[in-house]
Amino acid sequence: MNFKPENLIKLRSQLGITKAEAARRLNMSAMGYGRYEKGEREPSFQTVSFIALTFGTSTDYLYGMTNDPHAKSVTVEYDQNPELFDLIQAYLSDDNKAQRLLTYFKKLT
Repeated sequence: MNFKPENLIKLRSQLGITKAEAARRLNMSAMGYGRYEKGEREPSFQTVSFIALTFGTSTDYLYGMTNDPHAKSVTVEYDQNPELFDLIQAYLSDDNKAQRLLTYFKKLT
């Protein structure tokens, strides 16, 4: 698998952020980030995974295995968002709660 810098550029453009902002969100230097966009450096799989998680896409998109930039999964960590984690746990553990939560969600959206 080869990293596709053009997909990273498209994604950043769709997010409406600058290279400097992208680097800041990824907690890396602007120069290091720029090398990924220019194709001068191949990020590790761990870095690609972090980019995908941070920018709401998939590693498959960043590797050019799909043209769809939308993520197909979301990771929720208890330490970062305990309320959302508990909500998802309730949804997964009880069909009745799941139906009620879906009804509330549909009304909200």
